[in-house]
Amino acid sequence: MKNALLAALMLSVAGLSAPAYAADVTIPIIVKDTTSNYWQIVLAGARKAGKDLGVKVPELGAQSEADIDGQISILENAVSGKPAAIVISPTQFAALGKPIDEAAKSVKIIGIDSAADSKSFSSFLTTDNTQGGRVAADAMAEGIKAKTGKAEGDVALITSLPGVGSLDQRAAGFKEELAAKYPGLKLVADKVADGQATTGLNIMTDLITASPNLKGVFASNLIMGQGAGQAIAENKLGDKMTLVAFDSDDKLVKLLTDGSIYALIVQDPYRMGYDGVKTALAVSKGEKVSVTVDTGVNAITKAGMTSPRSQELLNPKLN
Repeated sequence: MKNALLAALMLSVAGLSAPAYAADVTIPIIVKDTTSNYWQIVLAGARKAGKDLGVKVPELGAQSEADIDGQISILENAVSGKPAAIVISPTQFAALGKPIDEAAKSVKIIGIDSAADSKSFSSFLTTDNTQGGRVAADAMAEGIKAKTGKAEGDVALITSLPGVGSLDQRAAGFKEELAAKYPGLKLVADKVADGQATTGLNIMTDLITASPNLKGVFASNLIMGQGAGQAIAENKLGDKMTLVAFDSDDKLVKLLTDGSIYALIVQDPYRMGYDGVKTALAVSKGEKVSVTVDTGVNAITKAGMTSPRSQELLNPKLN
């Protein structure tokens, strides 16, 4: 009888210990900018993973993608809390390399979205940004041909910030594809901004004035897409200019709907956040995971924006 009671008690304790342990597991996620719609989608995916897996997921990040020192401080503070693992999207390739190397001495690090000058990631989940740039070039050529009858003319590239791994890769892919497939498209301007939408607006306005043969522009992130799209809308050039922007939010979707933007190159940030946390938990348990994971990229035009997959990507659940 005593043995039976003891066995029952042990089973009861075992049944309680697993959830209690899971609730004590903490996996912070550190994004580039907590105010951005894109990063809110990443955080939503991470939040859902935390609920599904029964782990705590503190949502951390600076107020601007330009706040590199701020993200480094957040990473250092997160490490001091002794979490099971950390998920991070580095703001800047070079500057985050050593801080990530240092953090990885104490805790497993999962990278998402953007690379850093580090070989310390246990796993890295990202869009193939070079391929994203190629897809942008293809979409631009398609749009220019649809509007003018041929894929010819001057085009421009607007990059949000210098030295950001994902943006540099998008630019490289875009230029490679132009050179390989579209000899009639000439890159006449390669502009780098300061991360502000107003700067994107001003650059786009100046390009319109300075380049009368300008037929297409690739704005390689959400913020530049907002600024460039506003310039196209204000100048009523949607029927003449082919603007391709990377990522999406309500403003960009509206600009796509009214024709100011021809195509959005859309990632899957929700999956990035969800799978980032899921991978971090697996790594913390000593499980084997893929070193790199491609989370995909899609071109969405006005004609295709109502498809179920497009809607899933353009309007992800944030709760």
